[in-house]
Amino acid sequence: MKKILALALLFALLSAGSSFAAQTANSIIGDALSMIGDISDQDDVSSMAETVRTSHAIAIIPSMVKAGFIIGGEYGEGLILRHENGKWYGPSFYNIGGGSFGLQIGAQSVSLLLAVINERGVGAFTASKTKLGGDFAVAAGPVGRRAEAATDAQAKASIYSYSITKGLFAGVSLEGSVISISVKRNKEYWGGNVSAKEALQKPATDKRILPLVNALDALIKKAK
Repeated sequence: MKKILALALLFALLSAGSSFAAQTANSIIGDALSMIGDISDQDDVSSMAETVRTSHAIAIIPSMVKAGFIIGGEYGEGLILRHENGKWYGPSFYNIGGGSFGLQIGAQSVSLLLAVINERGVGAFTASKTKLGGDFAVAAGPVGRRAEAATDAQAKASIYSYSITKGLFAGVSLEGSVISISVKRNKEYWGGNVSAKEALQKPATDKRILPLVNALDALIKKAK
C-alpha cells in the first residue's frame, strides 16, 4: 500500500511539474515581476509591504500547482533575493514540492510570496534540500488588522507565507513542503556552477534582475 501511495504522489508531482518544463531562469524572473506588479495594485498591500521591508530575503513562486486524485501533490519553481541594508542580492533559484493525503480531485494554481524574516530562514534556501517545519517554521503572513499583533505561531516562525489569488492575500500551509536548490537554473543564470549561498552574496545589479528589484523597492514604499 505504501508503494502505491508513493507512486501516486510521484505521479501527481510529475504531472504538476511537467507544466514547468519549458521554463527558464529569465521566464521565472518575468513571471515574478508580473506577480509583484499584481500585488502592488491591491488595496491591502501596506502591511504586506512592511513585512517585505523588514525581511532578510524574499522568495517568490509565481505559480505553485496543486493537483491530485486520491493523493495530492504540489510543485513550483521560484527564486529568492536576499535583502540587507536596503540592498538586494542574488537571485538563487529553487524548487518547492510536497504532498498531502486525502480525497482530492482537481487542480489549483496559486502564486506565493515567502518573506524570510531571519537568517535561519535564509538557511532553508541555501541547503541542498530542506523540509519546512520545525527549525524552519512557516506561518501565515500578517495582513490587515492582524499585522498589528503577532500570534504565537508567527512569533516562532522563520518564514511568513502569502498566497495571492483572486486579488486577496492569505496564508497557506507549507509545513512539510521540501525546498531544493535548482542547480540547473542557477547555472543557467550565472553561467557556471554557483552555490545558492554564493549567489545570495552577489549584488542583484544584472539587467535581467533589475526590473524585479525595482518592483520590490516600489512595493516597499507602500509600507505603513
